Amino acid sequence: MYLLGYDVGSSSVKASIVDAGTGKCVATSYYPKIEAPILSEQPGWAEQEPEMWWQNLKHVTRDVLAQASGQKPGSVGSSGSSPDTSSVSRDIAAIGISYQMHGLVCVDKDWEPLRPSIIWCDSRAVPYGEKAFRHLGEERCLSHLLNSPGNFTAAKLAWVKENEPRLYERIHKIMLPGDYIALKLSGTACTTVSGLSEGMFWDFKEGRVADFLLDEFGFSRDILADIVPTFAEQGRVCRAAAEELGLAEGTPITYRAGDQPNNALSLNVFEPGEVASTAGTSGVVYGVSGKVNYDPQSRVNTFAHVNHTPQQDRLGILLCINGTGILNSWMRRNVCPEDFHYTQMNQIASMVPIGCDGVGILPFGNGAERVLGNRETGCHVFGLNFNIHNRSHLIRATQEGIVFSFKYGMDIMAGMGMDIRKIHAGKANMFLSPMFREALAGTTGATIELFNTDGSVGAAKGAGIGAGIYKDHNEAFATLERLEVIEPDHQEEYAAAYAVWKEELEKQLKTQ
Repeated sequence: MYLLGYDVGSSSVKASIVDAGTGKCVATSYYPKIEAPILSEQPGWAEQEPEMWWQNLKHVTRDVLAQASGQKPGSVGSSGSSPDTSSVSRDIAAIGISYQMHGLVCVDKDWEPLRPSIIWCDSRAVPYGEKAFRHLGEERCLSHLLNSPGNFTAAKLAWVKENEPRLYERIHKIMLPGDYIALKLSGTACTTVSGLSEGMFWDFKEGRVADFLLDEFGFSRDILADIVPTFAEQGRVCRAAAEELGLAEGTPITYRAGDQPNNALSLNVFEPGEVASTAGTSGVVYGVSGKVNYDPQSRVNTFAHVNHTPQQDRLGILLCINGTGILNSWMRRNVCPEDFHYTQMNQIASMVPIGCDGVGILPFGNGAERVLGNRETGCHVFGLNFNIHNRSHLIRATQEGIVFSFKYGMDIMAGMGMDIRKIHAGKANMFLSPMFREALAGTTGATIELFNTDGSVGAAKGAGIGAGIYKDHNEAFATLERLEVIEPDHQEEYAAAYAVWKEELEKQLKTQ
């Protein structure tokens, strides 16, 4: 018996097939092999076509089915036909979906997208969220939504309503990226409380849809999809999707969550005080709280975690830094030789001392940063000396700057009562860099534990919980493999370098 998990990101769609009995991943793949394009027609805009996600999902599904069937991805049988993957498809007991958070997908009555999705790092809606925050009152928004409306899905829809009124009139339902993928799989439109909370559509104080925010923006309640539990049957693979993907018709979809709650699930982070982190295109520290709480300045976000229920408060406090791996990849493309790999970058940067001989980078060049009060400050290099610094310094300053931005946000989380002594992370993306790991541990004083997992494997195991195959999360993640532990070191040196970085950030913020 197998479980299939999808992770629909802005860079690629990843899929994994997990053996439900052993908990081991038997097949995994992602598509495309290079980063998927992000459309940016104006500064601060970021869009993707929902159909692109679906096409990428089709490619990756064929790959993992072929792998699990003992075939090489893309191989053909002796007659020239596609490999037979039907036996694997029939053995898939449930499907789980993880997805990039905060995106807006608008569909018509035929379930066709009306425009490209406005995705997570698009900052055009900031003025709409801030206007609602002021008009409704900061205390009301924070006590009910646990955040300001900010740049989330509801504010993005307000932008569409004002700037594309004819298109807005044609909207039948709005949904998050994962809701759209579930719709394509099943033909059923639905969403979750966790999803609604990330879009600012959920009222935690009243325990229902945030009608007061819908009224503020002039949205009809009917524009939202029906609510289903995070762990439960949310639909079944329809005939059209089964034929396109090679899956068995009727396979249940039993789990859905945004990528950061799902990453925490993947690392078995469910209870208060537990913390997960990722550092891909953006960087995130995600801690679980057992109390309904918020940052008075709304610089970090609070959403319903995957196991939040009316009877049990489980909130995810989320620090997000938009400019993380995207800065590191920019540095590789634009500063390093064409054939340079990340391992080579780490090697030359490791020769530079902590603090980079005075050069530093503020990594905020990927849209408005919530942790900076939704300001779009841009990326800044400071302290650069043409006679001292070279490529190695810039690469190390990149990684230290990302780490210091984490520290800046984690101090805000500490002010909310989070005591971060241990960070769980998958050994992927920036956490593949020994320098990044050591700098994060040394700067924050937290022990880092690395695990062999990823979002698609977590989504598969989440599906197992939702289908009742596992009795609880501890059984689902009993086989989670810890790979490495990094203890804090060189804390005084990192503290001194962070103080210089923070002073420069505060100077920049005063000029904004």
